[in-house]
Amino acid sequence: MASLSPLFLPHHLKISAPKFPKIYTKPTLVLCKASVSETHSSESVSGPDGTGAAAPTRGQKFLEHQLSLEAMTEKKTETKKKKKMMKKEKVLKVSMAVATCYGCGAPLQTADSDSPGYVDPETYELKKKHHQLRTILCGRCRLLSHGHMITAVGGNGGYSGGKQFVTAEQLREKLSHLRYEKALIVKLVDIVDFNGSFLARVRDLAGANPIILVVTKVDLLPKGTDFNCVGDWVVEATTKKKLNVLSVHLTSSKSLVGIVGVASEIQKEKKGRDVYILGSANVGKSAFINALLKMIGQKDPVAAAAQKYKPIQSAVPGTTLGPIQINAFLGGGKLFDTPGVHLHHRQAAVVHSEDLPVLAPQSRLRGHSFPNSRVASDNGTASEVQSSDLNGFSIFWGGLVRIDILKVLPETCLTFYGPKALRIHMVPTDEADEFYQKELGVLLTPPTGKERADDWRGLETERQLRIPYEDVERPACDVAISGLGWISIEPVSRSIRQSDSDSDLNLKDKAGELHLTVHVPKPVEVFVRPPLPVGMVGAEWYQYRELTDKEEEVRPKWFF
Repeated sequence: MASLSPLFLPHHLKISAPKFPKIYTKPTLVLCKASVSETHSSESVSGPDGTGAAAPTRGQKFLEHQLSLEAMTEKKTETKKKKKMMKKEKVLKVSMAVATCYGCGAPLQTADSDSPGYVDPETYELKKKHHQLRTILCGRCRLLSHGHMITAVGGNGGYSGGKQFVTAEQLREKLSHLRYEKALIVKLVDIVDFNGSFLARVRDLAGANPIILVVTKVDLLPKGTDFNCVGDWVVEATTKKKLNVLSVHLTSSKSLVGIVGVASEIQKEKKGRDVYILGSANVGKSAFINALLKMIGQKDPVAAAAQKYKPIQSAVPGTTLGPIQINAFLGGGKLFDTPGVHLHHRQAAVVHSEDLPVLAPQSRLRGHSFPNSRVASDNGTASEVQSSDLNGFSIFWGGLVRIDILKVLPETCLTFYGPKALRIHMVPTDEADEFYQKELGVLLTPPTGKERADDWRGLETERQLRIPYEDVERPACDVAISGLGWISIEPVSRSIRQSDSDSDLNLKDKAGELHLTVHVPKPVEVFVRPPLPVGMVGAEWYQYRELTDKEEEVRPKWFF
């Protein structure tokens, strides 16, 4: 009966039940054959921790976990070090890539001696060794500083002749980042080519950044010009462009007139931001920067030191080929000279590089009037125009412009303002075509020389102008030729009004329309604008517009 005691029943069942240990022997056998990683993996899927004779202990699991964490940490550390090294190498490569000529902004290179940015290899290595790459002036800039005409910009808006190093589109692309930055824009406009150099779509480049408008080369305006009238005229023209301009400044980089006002305005408005000098090609950006540094350097030692490595100046459009950073402000922020925006509609884009100097006036403008002016005749000698009536005549302005006078008053006068090097010739309209073909490259220059004349495409654009007038006491308008100058159209010549008072009284009530045809090379634009008040007579006829209180409040102020 003792064998049937309940005390022996569990013991009996434990001995005779072999299924219980078999359940745990299967994973045990797998664990013995597997690798450490497989063991860890199978344990996570199998039963509870600590079961089975061969199952890892908690201590072993902890050690394996720690080893795994250390391995992962070490791998992450190596990855970070590798990324850091790669980033460092990338920064070094970029810093080497942006080492530029301080004169033109072209990347320094030692491979092509004919391209901008070229430096003698020995000089380059020596400067590189001493970390002085920013003090290098490239070979092209040295030639430009000695008067050589070396163009480097091709494409739409580029220049023929010379090696095309970069296209006008690529230079414009270098300015595309401006619209996304917080910067102060100083926009330059050439007073001699106001419409052609204005950059009406400047917002595409500058974005919403504030603009200070600087009008350059005012020292070239005719003697006796009243700058109060000119300043008001510029503000009126700017307001019509609907640009958010802070202020307008009339300046001369040559005489430093107006530069103090610009420097003061920049210091007031920059507020820690970088300052970018923006403008069309050959508008005088580099000359303006040199004048600005000279003025700021009188009180700011940083600007004074920057004058040692200042941008190169030359008459070649496209001298500056990349942004040039200048440390000019003691209180922070950089000054940048930028590549000129090359416009295909200017005369400089169609003439040969060697003819470019004749397009840039070097001295004060003097108007050449027709009639009552001594002009070059078809044989090249100066002669007095006998007829006072311009109807039926054509006037050639060098080889670049032809004006056919179709219907004007007998007293009408045309006055040309532009480069002195372009000679003016007047012939009957029925002889104009033959005269142009015969004298192009000889009397009618540019283009200079018969060889360039043979490649010249001619005056392909023809624009018919109907110019209304109501007041014969003042010019009806200006006809501005992009990249060259302008022609003032007077319905009645001032000299005639002064010489005959009776005629003057009879003409006061006259009103009508003048008919002209203007011929220019195909891409060149012709602008009809309100007359620019120049010379002593400009102040006599210029009329200031009455402004409302709102207009007075939002209208930018001008300074001289």
